[in-house]
Amino acid sequence: MALIANILFPVDFSSSCIAMAPYVKRAATLLGAKVTLVHVVDLASYNGFELYVRPPSEISEDQTIIGRERLDRFLAHQFPLSEYPRILVTGDATKEIAQIARSGFDLIIMPTHAGTFRRMLLGSTTAKILDDVDCPVVTSRHAETIAPRPLEHREWLCTIGLGEDSERLLRYAHQAAAEARSNLHIVHAIQGSDPSLPVRLNLEEEIQSEERQEARERIADLQRRVGSQAPVRIVAGPIKDALLEAARRFDADLLIIGRGPHGAHGRLRDLTYAVVRDSPFPVFSI
Repeated sequence: MALIANILFPVDFSSSCIAMAPYVKRAATLLGAKVTLVHVVDLASYNGFELYVRPPSEISEDQTIIGRERLDRFLAHQFPLSEYPRILVTGDATKEIAQIARSGFDLIIMPTHAGTFRRMLLGSTTAKILDDVDCPVVTSRHAETIAPRPLEHREWLCTIGLGEDSERLLRYAHQAAAEARSNLHIVHAIQGSDPSLPVRLNLEEEIQSEERQEARERIADLQRRVGSQAPVRIVAGPIKDALLEAARRFDADLLIIGRGPHGAHGRLRDLTYAVVRDSPFPVFSI
């Protein structure tokens, strides 16, 4: 059974969603997956005066009709109605999308929006979904300014932190890359002792430090358990900066990170937000 057979594409009719469409089509082609578009009509987002002078039921009915018409027309060329189902629901966007995702979807793909990610997006649909849903999520805030890689370019970079969730993350990344016929590479960052020092990417050329050797042995053990033989790069420096610098220098089309099992304490920490915000290409958070 395929790891990813059904992709959910939440849309709000924004330019970010339009720009994200080619990434959705690329992922569906790589994985041989089906795509369903979903739009949530949220009455809380409408004009407060209108809610005061008109019954909520009447507004909901009108907005549902409008939403259905817009959803059926939206991206109709890229996602013809005859081939790509569309779901329209009303309510809180995060709760409704999470509930729909649990009904048989394996992956959510959606953009982030411009702005300071941690402060301005924390209350947005994308940030809540990253924190709340069970299934993996692919996000990108660069969709409007960059284009997806050609279909034949299949290079994935997976960040491994060697915590208790590392095996789950690597096992999923290994299987997903195999199904997409992508080349998987692993990067691990060692926290530098002096934050003022530049990021070091070529530790292979340096003296074998005890910390680096231990990290390499632990990653090798993880790969044996998972059945992976991915090339490994170990970098040093401030963790976020080191990971992102390695990503920028690596010709990948996807960066894979772990965000922990649903319900885990501190599931989305500052590092995760920063990586999603600053990654040079889409982030596949598992």
